[in-house]
Amino acid sequence: MGPARQRRTTVVLLLVLFLAAAMTPTLLTSASHLLLLAHSARRLSRNPSPLPARILSLLPASSPLRAFCPLRARPSRAAICSAYSTASDAMADADNSNNPMLADFDFPPFDRVEPSHVRPGIRALLARLEGELEELEKGVEPAWERLVHPLERIVDRLDVVWNVVDHLKAVKDSPDLRSAVEDVQPEKVKFYLRLGQSKPIYEAFNAIRNSSDWDSLSDARKRVVEGQIKDAVLGGVALEDEQREIFNQIQQELEKLSEKFSENVLDATKKFEKLVTDKKEIDGLPASALGLAAQTAVSKGHENASAENGPWMITLDAPSFTAVMQHAKNRALREEVYRAYLTRASSGDLDNTDIISQILKLRLEKAKLLGYKNFAEVSMARKMATVDRVQELLEKIRAASWDHAVQDMEDLKAFVKDSGSAEANDLAHWDLNFWSERLRESKYDIDEEGLRPYFALPKVMDGLFSLANKLFGITVEAADGLAPVWNSDVKFYCVKDSSNSPVAYFYFDPYSRPSEKRGGAWMNVVFSRSSVLARHGASVRLPVAHMVCNQMPPVGDKPSLMTFREVETVFHEFGHALQHMLTRQDEAFVAGISGIEWDAVELPSQFMENWCYHKNTLLSIAKHYETDEPLPEEIYAKLVAAKNFRAGTFSLRQIRFASVDMELHTTYDPSGPVSVYDVDRRVAEKTQVLAPLPEDRFLCGFSHIFAGGYAAGYYSYKWAEVLSADAFSAFEDAGLDNEKAIEETGRRFRETVLALGGGKSPLEVFVAFRGREPSPEPLLRHNGLLPVAA
Repeated sequence: MGPARQRRTTVVLLLVLFLAAAMTPTLLTSASHLLLLAHSARRLSRNPSPLPARILSLLPASSPLRAFCPLRARPSRAAICSAYSTASDAMADADNSNNPMLADFDFPPFDRVEPSHVRPGIRALLARLEGELEELEKGVEPAWERLVHPLERIVDRLDVVWNVVDHLKAVKDSPDLRSAVEDVQPEKVKFYLRLGQSKPIYEAFNAIRNSSDWDSLSDARKRVVEGQIKDAVLGGVALEDEQREIFNQIQQELEKLSEKFSENVLDATKKFEKLVTDKKEIDGLPASALGLAAQTAVSKGHENASAENGPWMITLDAPSFTAVMQHAKNRALREEVYRAYLTRASSGDLDNTDIISQILKLRLEKAKLLGYKNFAEVSMARKMATVDRVQELLEKIRAASWDHAVQDMEDLKAFVKDSGSAEANDLAHWDLNFWSERLRESKYDIDEEGLRPYFALPKVMDGLFSLANKLFGITVEAADGLAPVWNSDVKFYCVKDSSNSPVAYFYFDPYSRPSEKRGGAWMNVVFSRSSVLARHGASVRLPVAHMVCNQMPPVGDKPSLMTFREVETVFHEFGHALQHMLTRQDEAFVAGISGIEWDAVELPSQFMENWCYHKNTLLSIAKHYETDEPLPEEIYAKLVAAKNFRAGTFSLRQIRFASVDMELHTTYDPSGPVSVYDVDRRVAEKTQVLAPLPEDRFLCGFSHIFAGGYAAGYYSYKWAEVLSADAFSAFEDAGLDNEKAIEETGRRFRETVLALGGGKSPLEVFVAFRGREPSPEPLLRHNGLLPVAA
């Protein structure tokens, strides 16, 4: 071999050896090892023996590069792929020391987690937790410290880290993040199944339940034990061998399908973009909507777009869609946007139809494996209600709402006819919101858009926090900078009690970002309150939550100016956060919203919405963003008068959603000839005055039941609305103008509904607050579906 070729070979060998060292870090622990590698490379380049064999002799047995250096045969494609995968994992393992997901953090490093961290981070965590689980199973005893405490640590660590990933996917979506989640999600599900089906743990909880010490346990600990046993049974612990394998395959597939359903809805929503260059086409849109449409156009590359001169970009994101449906005079535009929204994710590569069918089949199969007739029975096993009681409640509210909804339609038709519009004889779905808004403006002299300047986000939040102080004795303070955030618009707050001690924290992400953030509004858990997981010498770890909304962002130099409905939404999500943050339970499995039956979890959120109509509360938040003038009292009176405008129609809409959900999960045969759309049309005959369009595919975007936690549970909104309306009636009974009585009732609400979490059954909690079982009468009265004197 000539000198030049020898040098080239040496360089190649050095590169190979450096790669080997990177993949097997123990080879390169010091400078002397590096010199040894260089010397070996030079020596091997002079050795007359075959080059592959010489390289192979140097590589450790564990090195993935051995796949590239066989003694005789060329490596197979499978070997090469395996080597790449192993090498990638090896390098990732070497980098995990800097992986923020695996760091010991006080608050999640939302600002530093990248898609590249997800695969190695989740895999490393799962490997560690698998070892901890094995240790727990080996030494498990039916004693709290030897069973619940280590189990809580395992579950919490995975929940916290996975929730970081899941949350970022919801608010900062990207193709790389989707791919990473798709890769590791099956491994995460496999671990949860393994944990939930652990017989040693299940038997230990049963031993506690059957022990002589059972009666001496606190209510909270009894609920923990009973909940763990029930979850294990519903998670397949009693299934044997083949049945368990089928069950686990179903769970894996359901997780994938739900994820795909959600992604399709987001992508279909993002896909629709309509660029308008002629202002006449969007006549009627208010200034706020024009500003948003121009701002969206700028973000899509139309850098000179302005609210006054355009161009304007219309999308299916909620602020844009709602503005068009309520205010665009262009009927053709309304129809185009309505049809696009109604048929989201129902065609082409984003079609959710087959996914819905697969989900329903798998849920039914899962239910039968567990010994239930249908999936609704599985769902009800962890709720207050039963299938029969749900159907009874839905029918009672439907019957009370129907005549009011029919009258709503008659009033609307008469108004459109009196307006001289040709649409009067042919009202379509894309006309209803537009003319309803005109009727509301005419009947109550209220301009929804005209109210926006009175509801600037900063003022609304100040008023909300002031209300929380009055009712619950807490103070909410800005704490920006204390915790990392995922977007510069995100705010961070500290909640303190009357002694000025922190009791909780929460994030608030208020604005729509259609390119990366899914629609809707939600609250979720970051940390649960826990004595076991306390840090830095504290007695408990404090709860942390995040609230996410999708309202119109600031436009130009104006703050975010909210619709009244957006104000209600913020109050709603804050109600969820309060129940999580103000818990007094120290057992994490029943602290905050954990362990609460799903059909009761909406109680605090819907309860808080009622305060938007409380005079003192509303006038404290409704101040003009430029002049600071309060909302005129006559406008407040009109808002209250308009509260139940078209209440029958809106009530039936929720009943339709809840009823089709229940039918799909009880009597529907997903393998039969009837389609899910046939079921929806049949339900709509009794819940919708104007029949749906034949091409109505709202089910393809019904994420609540196909990609959320509301399968056979959408009724929970109405069920909890009964509880929340009755809870608010306690304040009415005390006197809404009686400040002292309001404070006393608020403290009682905090000490029961907000403090007890899942530590008692929801019915016990409600009775502890109200002094009796709930009644649907306050709900029907609040919605104007019964006479006030009833």
